[in-house]
Amino acid sequence: MTYDLVIRNGNIIDGTGAAARIGDVAIRDGKIAAVGEVAGKGQREIDASGFAVTPGFVDIHTHYDGQATWDPHLAPSCYHGVTTIVMGNCGVGFAPVEPGKEDFLIGLMEGVEDIPGTALHEGIQWSWRSFPEYLDALENLRFTMDVGTQVPHGSVRAYVMGDRGANNEPATPDDIRQMAAIVKEGVAAGALGFSTSRTIAHTAINGEPVPGTFAAEDELFGIGRVLGELGEGIFEVAGAGAAGEDIAAPAKELDWMLRLSKEIQRPVTFAMVQIDAAPDLWRELLEASADAVKDGAEVFPQVAGRPFGFLIGHQTEIHPLAACPTFAALLELPFEERIERLRDAETRAKILAEASPETSMFLGQLGRFFPMGNPPNYEPSYEDSIEAIAKRDGIDPIELLYDRMLEHDGRELFLVPLLNYSGLIADPIREMMYHPRAALGLGDGGAHCGMICDASIQTFMLTHWVRDRHRGEKIPVEFAVKRMSKDTADLYDLRDRGVIEIGKKADLNIIDLENLRLEPPEMIADLPAGGKRFMQRARGYRATIVSGEVTMENDEITGALPGKLIRGAQS
Repeated sequence: MTYDLVIRNGNIIDGTGAAARIGDVAIRDGKIAAVGEVAGKGQREIDASGFAVTPGFVDIHTHYDGQATWDPHLAPSCYHGVTTIVMGNCGVGFAPVEPGKEDFLIGLMEGVEDIPGTALHEGIQWSWRSFPEYLDALENLRFTMDVGTQVPHGSVRAYVMGDRGANNEPATPDDIRQMAAIVKEGVAAGALGFSTSRTIAHTAINGEPVPGTFAAEDELFGIGRVLGELGEGIFEVAGAGAAGEDIAAPAKELDWMLRLSKEIQRPVTFAMVQIDAAPDLWRELLEASADAVKDGAEVFPQVAGRPFGFLIGHQTEIHPLAACPTFAALLELPFEERIERLRDAETRAKILAEASPETSMFLGQLGRFFPMGNPPNYEPSYEDSIEAIAKRDGIDPIELLYDRMLEHDGRELFLVPLLNYSGLIADPIREMMYHPRAALGLGDGGAHCGMICDASIQTFMLTHWVRDRHRGEKIPVEFAVKRMSKDTADLYDLRDRGVIEIGKKADLNIIDLENLRLEPPEMIADLPAGGKRFMQRARGYRATIVSGEVTMENDEITGALPGKLIRGAQS
């Protein structure tokens, strides 16, 4: 028997959580045709001896809504074993859209997700008005991976209510009926669900909260009920208090989410992180989510695999010296010239004389300011901080920060964790990931271009949590792979993928786990109109395969584009 592709002698980690085993995987017509000892030959064969063979990773929390219209590769996710993405999260997206209102949606995405508006203006070729028409536009494109999306509350509210919706005025019963009809139409056409944002940390470029931030229950339930009527789709929430702005809000949010899920009999997933103001609140939310199963509610907290925080350096939008007049005067200079001027002793002395905790909150928190290093360190201890290093060396911490920021030709980066790191250790993150109701997500691929780059979490799971962690317990590779493949696929009813099993979609990774390496983030200017973004790559992916075609080989893009739009649940 002949196959299109046979992977030989790999260490198969099948995505179910079962123990790894040595074997072959054969592929025919884009599906897995045999697993174990394969006697037949392949038109192409790959020797995976010494390498892990895993399902392709399913990333359920991305923001490639605009990028997908111009970038078939969907970097940086393509570099980290991702074979399926879900976008349209957090209530922001680009459909439906009233002609002439495109700028509003761009400003919304730019403000919430830090994607350069100039890039979106230049890159998006608008060819739709309704959400089904947006899906049609995506269906005409091809990608390195499969793409699913959700109907975003912000776009729907602005489309139906105009300025009233954009300004977060209360919705009338008729407004709600119209919004529900649009969401129903979108999910019926193939959207994987509906998303909304309720955190005041999410604001448009004009500073206004996302439409729907303060939506009343009648609006949320009125829209949510159409998912119940259809019997498909997930309800995704960036909840109030998610960024720590109101420690009482998460419990109140969970209450209505539990009631909604129970009523519509559909899953609800919400962002959950540790906040410094209430560092143990996440445990209460996890337990409440688990207990709700007994009452018929299906609520899944979405958790992240590492701390949330800013990346800060001379390349980034946020800078601890930005309020110093002498420094601010240099910002218009080309990067290399600015770095050269900052090395000047007189300039250095002037800026340091202007810098203090009163001029920048960051300068008062140098105990949480960590050089990233290479490979990047996402679980630093206090002893790794600028404050601790300065104490050991007997120097001023602001002076130390100034000098360290000029290292690596001025491209040194610092991690400043804001969430998920209250005790400066990742043990709570590990506990979150192990909770039976937890879903691994929140990587925000395609978003936060100038300050965050967490689309690499899949590689981080395999390097840090599975292999390299030294500050606490690791996790088994079988568990990590299951969390990134079967569990995320099942949550979105993508049950044709996520495990290595005969008949499943042939989405696979071949990974050199022993030598897998996460590269430091770097700022590049490859977006339309010269827009900048952080890019983070990896080394050690021998191949990534989508529908039986090799899309990445030895960490490089092959040019194959088998990825397509996903329409609705996949059995």
